[in-house]
Amino acid sequence: MTQNFKNKLGEGGYGSVFQGKLRSGRIVAVKILSKSKGNGQDFINEIATIGRIHHVNVVHLIGFCVQSSNHALVYDFMPNGSLEKYIFSKEGFNTLSCKNFFEISLGVARGIEYMHQGCYMQILHFDIKPHNILLDENFIPKVSDFGLARLCPLDNNNVSLTVARGTLGYIAPELFYKNIGGVSNKADVYSFGMLLMEMASRRKNYKSVAGSNSQIYFASWVHDQLRQGKNIKVEITDIDEADSTITKKMIIVALWCIQLKPSDRPTMNKVIEMLEGEVECIQMPPKPSLYLEEPVEHVQETSYSMFSTIPSFTL
Repeated sequence: MTQNFKNKLGEGGYGSVFQGKLRSGRIVAVKILSKSKGNGQDFINEIATIGRIHHVNVVHLIGFCVQSSNHALVYDFMPNGSLEKYIFSKEGFNTLSCKNFFEISLGVARGIEYMHQGCYMQILHFDIKPHNILLDENFIPKVSDFGLARLCPLDNNNVSLTVARGTLGYIAPELFYKNIGGVSNKADVYSFGMLLMEMASRRKNYKSVAGSNSQIYFASWVHDQLRQGKNIKVEITDIDEADSTITKKMIIVALWCIQLKPSDRPTMNKVIEMLEGEVECIQMPPKPSLYLEEPVEHVQETSYSMFSTIPSFTL
């Protein structure tokens, strides 16, 4: 299928991805799980979740292969790669307009909302980030990588986790702090908010080399700018009034999504409603906080570093 793994598309903590071709001529991406966790639990997670659903904004699992301890997943090939290279790259990939980014954000939101409410069970992804949003030939976004996903009943609002899961910079605070609220689908809402903020601003939410100390954590800085009625200076050139309005709406919605307490965040259905509505109709959210005002019990000692960096990956 891959001609002896001839064409490597990318690599990550899970293993490697190779381009392949089925006998029908269909081009596919083959993900080899070289470091399968928990006796192949991440492999089972992917099959148990996306193997049963079909949505235009969720990557399609074609099949899987098992040989001894070797596990492989076969997906539709996404010719435009991951969203990450279009948000952060300075090497010519940033060719998408504000409207393109907005349409992509709306597609991602619909994919997540479907996972939360449109399936026979809720699918909690727990790793929404630019690297895991793939783009097809028409730049339609597909949520991918369900290795950390959990299934739970539609009427169950909370899940039990023994350890935090996800990527630093996108992990919801309740996965680190017990007393904020239970772990639920609002964790994906938080991660989507961090993703949406980066799409709107074309920069990482945490930027230690920012020109102003107040811009180190972009979400806090941009909230102050909006409150003061100032123009939002983002890393985009040739932005017109229409683009500015789109950017402002994306940022306000993102600020709602990244509220510290899960109960203060909207559902993904409400997120879609806000994105599709007029920016003037969206109420300004409270200023997002990096830290809790009161000390609470920590889930694990590494919680202090949850906002320390947002790792960069290459597809």
